Amino acid sequence: MNPTVLVYSSHQRCHRLHHDHIVRRALAGNRRILFVAMAETAQNGDEMVRQVESWESFRWYFEQFRGQGLEASPFYYSSGLKQGDVDLFWKLLWESEVVVLGGGGSANGMARFTDLGARFAGDAGKFAKVLHERQARGMLTAGYSAGADQLCSYLFRRTENLPCDAFGLLRDTMISLHHELAFRDSLREKARRVPDVMLFGVPNDSGLEGTLGTTPAGNRFQIIDFIIDNSWDKPEDQWHVRTRNGALIDHFYPDGRLWAFRDGHALLRITSQDRRYDEAWIAADGRIFHYGSQQAAPVGSFGEIIGSH
Repeated sequence: MNPTVLVYSSHQRCHRLHHDHIVRRALAGNRRILFVAMAETAQNGDEMVRQVESWESFRWYFEQFRGQGLEASPFYYSSGLKQGDVDLFWKLLWESEVVVLGGGGSANGMARFTDLGARFAGDAGKFAKVLHERQARGMLTAGYSAGADQLCSYLFRRTENLPCDAFGLLRDTMISLHHELAFRDSLREKARRVPDVMLFGVPNDSGLEGTLGTTPAGNRFQIIDFIIDNSWDKPEDQWHVRTRNGALIDHFYPDGRLWAFRDGHALLRITSQDRRYDEAWIAADGRIFHYGSQQAAPVGSFGEIIGSH
């Protein structure tokens, strides 16, 4: 099974996240990447300038793989979009092997996605529906910065009791972006406020990649693979790349306990359709641990657990 969602935080276009998990995935399929920069806010009334700047920060990297057949292109939001423009957008969103939701303001992007659906399809939830249809077809949707926030179950602003609906491709999960060690106390307190989801602090450059499936007994499972990317090596940028300075993906339990996820760690969560059963396990350093107790579990692999549930 291929992952269907990638959420990440980065300072620049670090190679492992952008090549191994985005470009390589596109090249293995129809070679198309659609970059959606709609979360970017207007600058002095200009809707386009920040969207274009956001695309340019990705374009130079994707351009390196054009000779291998990669086709990467952006789609920009405008209040002047016509029906034909948006019909093309729905088509690209449906067909592209990989869709990348870019940065900006999470709520701003959500409002624009809702606006497009309502104005041009009579369905405010159309964008979300297409993303979930992509996931059901096994295609990858990636989110960077605001886009990562949008692909979780709720926007991070839920920790402040603000409107927080998100797309939920990464189930039962919220993230705090551009995380660093100095923010641990704050993250611990925010995790206490949202006990129904798992909250992760995601530093530059790192990410979570999710794979969904169904167990033999008909329960739902989600595997999250944790990625710590230390491939960006420009000396002048080292301060911004927190993973180069030892930052990990921090996860606080609602009771205050911490698990710091390293590169290659993974988490398996199994829930029944009625959600009465909900258990999780962590794979770390060649061992399996029960999520709740943090004690070693008498199993050898996630596959063994999935097969028995």
